[in-house]
Amino acid sequence: MIDEASAQTSNTIVLFGITGDLAYKKLFPALYELTVDGICPRVIGVARSEGDDETIRARAREALADRDSTHVDDLVGRITYCRGDYTGTETYERLAKAVGDDEPMPVSFLAIPPALFDDVAAGLASAGLDRGRIVVEKPFGRDLASAEKLNEILHSYFPEDSIYRIDHFLGKEAVMNLLVFRFANAMLEGVWNRHYIKRVTITMAESFDIAGRGGFYDEVGAIRDVVQNHLLQMITLLAMEPPVDESADSLREEKAKVLRAMRTADPQRAVRGQYVGYKDEPGVQSHSKTETFVAMELFIDSWRWSGVPFAIRTGKAMAETITEAVVEFCPPPTPMFGGVDNVAASSILRFRMKPDNAITITMQAKTPGEQMVSAPVDLFVDYGEALGGSGPDPYERLIGDALEGDARLFAHQEDVEESWRIVDPLLDIDDSVLEYSRGGWGPPEAGVISPLM
Repeated sequence: MIDEASAQTSNTIVLFGITGDLAYKKLFPALYELTVDGICPRVIGVARSEGDDETIRARAREALADRDSTHVDDLVGRITYCRGDYTGTETYERLAKAVGDDEPMPVSFLAIPPALFDDVAAGLASAGLDRGRIVVEKPFGRDLASAEKLNEILHSYFPEDSIYRIDHFLGKEAVMNLLVFRFANAMLEGVWNRHYIKRVTITMAESFDIAGRGGFYDEVGAIRDVVQNHLLQMITLLAMEPPVDESADSLREEKAKVLRAMRTADPQRAVRGQYVGYKDEPGVQSHSKTETFVAMELFIDSWRWSGVPFAIRTGKAMAETITEAVVEFCPPPTPMFGGVDNVAASSILRFRMKPDNAITITMQAKTPGEQMVSAPVDLFVDYGEALGGSGPDPYERLIGDALEGDARLFAHQEDVEESWRIVDPLLDIDDSVLEYSRGGWGPPEAGVISPLM
């Protein structure tokens, strides 16, 4: 369901930063896939780089060199370039002419640094282009204060329902499946609470390191990079109450309730780590205390979740590349079928999003033999094999949603500010980070905070 107030479809997307890496690697391919699906907006690129229409079209062709030429030709034929400085009034005057008065709802996608958002938002408003939607990339601020300031800037020119804060993670098929699995299976509702769930653990581990992005990563770190946005959003999907309907407002309100109820992170319940050799990476300061790993425990003070720890573990240079959410259920109230020396383990529900899109339910079953002894067995489903296909790329989905006015998978102002409020005490801590070896699971001390499941 799309909110009627914002359901007007746009036929024009203005791509600020069209000469950048994001456009080359993600946005051109996403626009190509939309073209294949019959969604064919005009594309007006804005950047400071020298060039003209043909320059940008050639760059798009290069980015799509392995795609079907017919659809590439279709897309490229709709691309034009409006070169200019982001602070120049004449840039926006020319842009307004390129958009035209007959486009009532242009979508402006800001694939540029957040420091330029103010200039671009002001320029769009000065040219009458604030009648459309504005899509902004993360990071949305560096902390609570900067996020509040950024929201204030954007609200000076655009209403909240026209601001689409994009987080590509929310557009992933596996992440969206959390929402469907929760609310399309009524049998879960009776046990989806503190009476039956012992612990929830979310892991986002990457076997690779910062891969030459030292200059960027050393200013960000794991908490800003993935915890404040991706992983807290995963918690909201797992912990939210059933929305009254599928509209953006209903979904956002229930997610916001979770974040409001979540305690501010306690530094005593968090472990920050840095892999051995990080300081030798190009662009990293020799005295850096930036975390490449963090484990933390969070709590939601609500009737449904009071007392249930939500643990997060994420890091670079880890043993495997895995993204998953594990729900551990309480064991039976009295020990049964564990045998003389064993106690039957808890049942576990595992949502695996990477490297595969799958779900595993671990339950107890009787072992063969005369004794009544249980052992864990896995009930496994791979969604790709069971349902076919992997779904659209996140950017394809989210750009399409922005063009249609569907805000369900975009972050709201309150989501962003509450998320920063939660992690603020863990940012810019002067304490030394704990070193950990590549190919492991982080500092040993993290096992107390977020044990492996």
